[in-house]
Amino acid sequence: MNIEDYRTFCLSLKGSQEGMPFDEKALVFSIKGKMFSLTNSIETFDLINVKCDPDEAIELREQFNAVIPGYYMNKKYWNSIKMDNSISDEQIQKWIENSYNLVVSKLPKKIQEELKLE
Repeated sequence: MNIEDYRTFCLSLKGSQEGMPFDEKALVFSIKGKMFSLTNSIETFDLINVKCDPDEAIELREQFNAVIPGYYMNKKYWNSIKMDNSISDEQIQKWIENSYNLVVSKLPKKIQEELKLE
């Protein structure tokens, strides 16, 4: 997966927005102001972060060498994925979508309903 494929997929999720709130290098994807994925650098695109269920986060780290505790994130809830082509695009998309769904599930019910209607 390259950065354009990553960006296109993240923006395909309902209500997703992109921004660079930290610096001009980190690209962040959010839903209603809540992050669900980000990359450490648009120049090197060497890792992305996704939110995870805490138990699943540990399992994925044990199963995949390219999955490590979230870089600069709460390591209980976030994993970093090394973009070294050792994990399929489909698997990475699944993790991004899971992250998105976790964030949406914590939004107020009214906003969740609005997203379903979009």
